[in-house]
Amino acid sequence: MLDLANLSKIRTESLAGLTVSLALVPEAVAFAFVVGVHPLVGLYAAFIVGLITALTGGRPGMISGATGSLAVVMVSLVSENGLEYLFITVVLMGIIQMVVGALRLGNLIRMVPFPVMLGFVNGLAIVIFLAQLESFKIEGADGSKAWLPIADLGVMIGLIAVTMSVIYLMPRLSKRVPSALAGIVVVSAAVILGGIDTPTVGDLASISGGLPEFSVPSVPFNLDTLRTILPFAFILAGIGLIESLLTLTLIDGLTETKGQKNRECMSQGLANVVTGFFGGMGGCAMIGQSMINIKSGARMRLSGILAALFLLLFILFASSLIEQIPIAALVGVMFVVVIGTFSWSSLRIIRKVPPSDAMVMVLVSAVTVATDLATAVVVGVIVSALVLAWNTARHIYVDAGIGTTLHRRVYNLHGQLCFASVSTFRDLFDPASDPAEVVIDFANSRVWDHSGMEAIVDLAQRYDRAGTRLHLLHLSQNCQQMLQKANVIAPPDTEENPSYRVAVSDLGDTD
Repeated sequence: MLDLANLSKIRTESLAGLTVSLALVPEAVAFAFVVGVHPLVGLYAAFIVGLITALTGGRPGMISGATGSLAVVMVSLVSENGLEYLFITVVLMGIIQMVVGALRLGNLIRMVPFPVMLGFVNGLAIVIFLAQLESFKIEGADGSKAWLPIADLGVMIGLIAVTMSVIYLMPRLSKRVPSALAGIVVVSAAVILGGIDTPTVGDLASISGGLPEFSVPSVPFNLDTLRTILPFAFILAGIGLIESLLTLTLIDGLTETKGQKNRECMSQGLANVVTGFFGGMGGCAMIGQSMINIKSGARMRLSGILAALFLLLFILFASSLIEQIPIAALVGVMFVVVIGTFSWSSLRIIRKVPPSDAMVMVLVSAVTVATDLATAVVVGVIVSALVLAWNTARHIYVDAGIGTTLHRRVYNLHGQLCFASVSTFRDLFDPASDPAEVVIDFANSRVWDHSGMEAIVDLAQRYDRAGTRLHLLHLSQNCQQMLQKANVIAPPDTEENPSYRVAVSDLGDTD
């Protein structure tokens, strides 16, 4: 028998799923409009992707569905080639994502620095906020959009304020019902019973429809089709995985649990393969809806499963009821999500962190708003890597070691020897002025790449031309092996006489 604790969890998960499903409707419809397809194409994607990832994904509690970051990439594909090409591209996108998961490449997300994560979160919060501003506009007869009339705008803002107030006050009265759901219900009841004239979900489009049907995309299966869809598939797969894995990492931090990144890649891929065959536009993790779910107390797979099933029920049986929900209520929920998503602490610490980290944070946020998430993360990682390389190049130096005499000089090398610090490393030594024997101790340094090893080879040649015997201490084994292959280190008891040689030892004694 179910105990009270389990019943409470099921109630929490169920109400959270219902709240999320209500928030999914306008988002899916809006993204379908962005792509230029029927609203059901977005709704089917939200249902199928949401259900499969909830069942098989690597992060319980995370919500997936049709997203704006993918929609903006799909626009040109659909406008130039048609809807069927979108479906086959989504299938190929899913296959690529499954390959990434099978190769266990999902763990590469840990290479994303923390400033990039903060920039991603803040940028996405801004994007969600800006997306809601479209609800304050009305489309004219010529297709252009203008702000709502002052009276209608005032009603809209007032209803949003009421929704947000209910969300913030509800936890003080009761935590049995998700505050976001309470806000939607209260404002919807006020609008319906009070006869308030304000835009509703039904003003966007009808969400009524049947079950999604299996269909193989009607495209020529040849190389021309592959050349057309492959670039889009790779871009969509990359954006989808980056957004999903970053959202997973964010929720890990909020819940102090650990998701399975490679499993999530496989799940996202499977979901997109299936949705492509059932008339959906594909999708990935949704940070806004995921935050609603987590803030509502959901921690299990049940909430995501129910959110998808509720969405299907809306499409099949309850479209007329859902279409009466005022847009203002859903906008109010998303504004609360924006406030909860934005990392306000980043504004307090921006003057305390290194300037380079602050720059990366702001840059990623700006690029996220201006272009898309994948571009922003790639730019952020590249800039962070360049900053690291620059700092590494600046922090390599030598000091005099024990054993330095008139005829022998010992250098203790400090810092990391890699492509970025090779030039500085070369300038640390002057073979022309050094004595007949030179010792370089690598105990406090490490050689990281081929550029660093080539720098050692070049230094050995310079000392050889100066008639100086060079001895290297505490080199790592892989570096020693590379130098041996380069014919720089002579093996013991050898008769060979190369043009230059260096002595290598793991001991401190060079006599």
